[in-house]
Amino acid sequence: MATENPFKSILKTLQSPDGGEFGKYYSLPALNDPRIGKLPYSIKILLESAIRNCDEFQVKSKDVEKIIDWETTSPKQVEIPFKPARVLLQDFTGVPAVVDLACMRDAMNKLGGDSNKINPLVPVDLVIDHSVQVDVARSENAVQANMEFEFRRNKERFAFLKWGSNAFHNMLVVPPGSGIVHQVNLEYLGRVVFNTNGMLYPDSVVGTDSHTTMIDGLGVAGWGVGGIEAEAAMLGQPMSMVLPGVVGFKLSGKLRDGVTATDLVLTVTQMLRKHGVVGMFVEFYGEGMSELSLADRATIANMSPEYGATMGFFPVDHVTLQYLKLTGRSDDTVSMIESYLRANKMFVDYSEPQSERVYSSYLELNLEEVVPCVSGPKRPHDRVPLNEMKADWHACLDNRVGFKGFAIPKEYQSKVAEFNFHGTPAQLRHGDVVIAAITSCTNTSNPSVMLGAALVAKKACELGLEVKPWIKTSLAPGSGVVTKYLQNSGLQKYLNHLGFHIVGYGCTTCIGNSGDIDDAVAAAITENDIVAAAVLSGNRNFEGRVHPLTRANYLASPPLVVAYALAGSVNIDFETEPVGVGKDGKKIFLRDIWPSSEEVAHVVQKSVLPDMFKATYEAITKGNPMWNQLSVPSGTLYAWDPKSTYIHEPPYFKGMTMSPPGPHGVKGAYCLLNFGDSITTDHISPAGSIHKDSPAAKYLMERGVDRRDFNSYGSRRGNDEIMARGTFANIRLVNKLLNGEVGPKTIHIPTGEKLSVFDAAMRYKNEGHDTVILAGAEYGSGSSRDWAAKGPMLLGVKAVIAKSFERIHRSNLVGMGIIPLCFKPGEDAETHGLTGHERYTIDLPSSVSEIRPGQDVRVVTDSGKSFTCVIRFDTEVELAYFDHGGILQYVIRNLINVRQ
Repeated sequence: MATENPFKSILKTLQSPDGGEFGKYYSLPALNDPRIGKLPYSIKILLESAIRNCDEFQVKSKDVEKIIDWETTSPKQVEIPFKPARVLLQDFTGVPAVVDLACMRDAMNKLGGDSNKINPLVPVDLVIDHSVQVDVARSENAVQANMEFEFRRNKERFAFLKWGSNAFHNMLVVPPGSGIVHQVNLEYLGRVVFNTNGMLYPDSVVGTDSHTTMIDGLGVAGWGVGGIEAEAAMLGQPMSMVLPGVVGFKLSGKLRDGVTATDLVLTVTQMLRKHGVVGMFVEFYGEGMSELSLADRATIANMSPEYGATMGFFPVDHVTLQYLKLTGRSDDTVSMIESYLRANKMFVDYSEPQSERVYSSYLELNLEEVVPCVSGPKRPHDRVPLNEMKADWHACLDNRVGFKGFAIPKEYQSKVAEFNFHGTPAQLRHGDVVIAAITSCTNTSNPSVMLGAALVAKKACELGLEVKPWIKTSLAPGSGVVTKYLQNSGLQKYLNHLGFHIVGYGCTTCIGNSGDIDDAVAAAITENDIVAAAVLSGNRNFEGRVHPLTRANYLASPPLVVAYALAGSVNIDFETEPVGVGKDGKKIFLRDIWPSSEEVAHVVQKSVLPDMFKATYEAITKGNPMWNQLSVPSGTLYAWDPKSTYIHEPPYFKGMTMSPPGPHGVKGAYCLLNFGDSITTDHISPAGSIHKDSPAAKYLMERGVDRRDFNSYGSRRGNDEIMARGTFANIRLVNKLLNGEVGPKTIHIPTGEKLSVFDAAMRYKNEGHDTVILAGAEYGSGSSRDWAAKGPMLLGVKAVIAKSFERIHRSNLVGMGIIPLCFKPGEDAETHGLTGHERYTIDLPSSVSEIRPGQDVRVVTDSGKSFTCVIRFDTEVELAYFDHGGILQYVIRNLINVRQ
């Protein structure tokens, strides 16, 4: 059991400049260990947490030693426990988290425990941000119209979260319409250093969205975890993690004139993808740091999932402190932060000689080498320099279907689709832009690129350029601060003129909430098989994510989004071809409307002011009229409504007893799906619109829900019945069992029938058969989604056999009791001659004590073929979760046993 902290002797008092005391803290220098001085700053945060939480039960002295000896231990993949300072949720993942907490209270109650013990034990910040569907655009009243629409159809979901904020202690809910979770975290929620009851310690956070990493730009260690892991952290469980290697990324020089932070992050993403940083921290350093604003750093940190790292970390320095003051943090708070970090040798002062730190590997980039670029058409790390874009586009049309190909025959590449747009004759060609969105926390938190886009709009308007009316343009800022500085600069009117009206504050196009495109445009695309394009300032462009009808999706800086909207096509060489023709008939090129870095910096300095941040965040804590008028039930146990199509009690704890069920093998399982490489969580558990012919749509219509009120899968994550039906419902799903056909179908092996994945899974379950999934490399990449693990579990999937897994998704599978298995290096389903028509048996010992993390397991098929896989339970704690049937069951049994 827990004992007194063995490191109490290094507990020191931190004096404030006025002679008072800030509080107590665990002093790393007081350990007098020379190894600590060489540690990366990001590893020091893990070290401090381990020391502060050391009780020789959940966190042990030997764990502290592992971290201090990081240089030696990190290559060995050792396991450590980590207790983050807080947990960050947004509403898409917040709803199922609160549903699970409510269910756990019910289960605790039925097992005879005290249900009121189920409460977050660390601060939980829940930002309702994923609710902005761009149904109204190109309108001065877009924000209010979209908000009213969202409140009308999401009233039940919002009310449930409001109930949760009252029923559970230690939970802050930020109301809808306030901003994107990661920008709100950066500008308002991020503490950098906590002072809790007189104890000082670094802020650290795990969030239920992979782009939680944005906060790393502020010097706060944060990354995405599955909703399942986050719930365990909320309940005081240590996160078990492998002590990561750290890539040292040295920056030098300065960005050239006209090059944006987006160009930089797309370059960094490509470099780190090539280097290979999955499961690692990346820590930035070097003299080039002084040339990067905090917003630029946050842009780079935000895209950590796209380059594969757990974190892209920027240690706290003077730039961080200046940003904290700009965003309205008090002088006393900033003074406390600086004093604590200096005392604990966690502050970088570039005016002083820098001690050499040890990293696992090294990269370097001269910022002067960065050029304007975009990424696409289907993956964030497929960077294309802007001056090569036209040639690359034509290559994509030629190439076979894949990440860089559409296989359009030469004779059809110049095809013109004629259509009528509200009485006006119009045309569409391959590569024509139908969606242009300034969106996503990646860029909307950065004043330089936002005001840069506004300057492009201003110059374009003054020269008489227009955006074609059928292009769906939108602007979704990450917080109300953006609106304030765009208005203060006098530039919003130019964005409005080009159709980039503000549509709301939250995730929009980047998460698939682009809304419908015009019916005439949609018909022209589908009837003529046009490869239409979307250009967005987001971080994800996987096929089928942005919009079902945009097969080509390019990530670009906000200024380039405006430029491509004006050009109307991605099939353009901006160097030699005009963006358009001005009012005097003169050809206008991109260089004619592109602002200099000096112009942008001048507008930023003049327009972005501290009072804007203070006013914005004072207002959100008071809520808004629609939120404040929501009436919610009282009581600590939730009254489930069986008729609800938004909130439904899931069956996770059905039949649960106090005795763990023990490990399960797999016997004679059928293959539900057979995949290739790069199956993302968008393929597994879509967040976008619910297709009218899908099992989820059928379920809703049977319950009287009109099609226009389907909403998105993301908004219905609180209903397991819908989410199970939405599992593998992506219209772009490529399942090898279908022999080339694309779509959310599979083959029911015993009969040979082609069914929806859900219907096939239910038939297998009703017949008493287990199922498995075969997959290639990077299975589960993309946004962290607990439903990408919960859904397969509800479908009856017992194991996933893949070449490799994305980090968060693998841990989520474990958390839901699904066995993750990896083929041996150089092997996969094809090398073993597997077709997916076999039956699979995986024998495991009956006692979890006989299973070791990472051990070999034999898989036997009924065709006579057998092969060896590595079982990807990576830690002893994960084995304990598996023994209990899942992480939530483990937590409940532990809470009852410890607290009785």
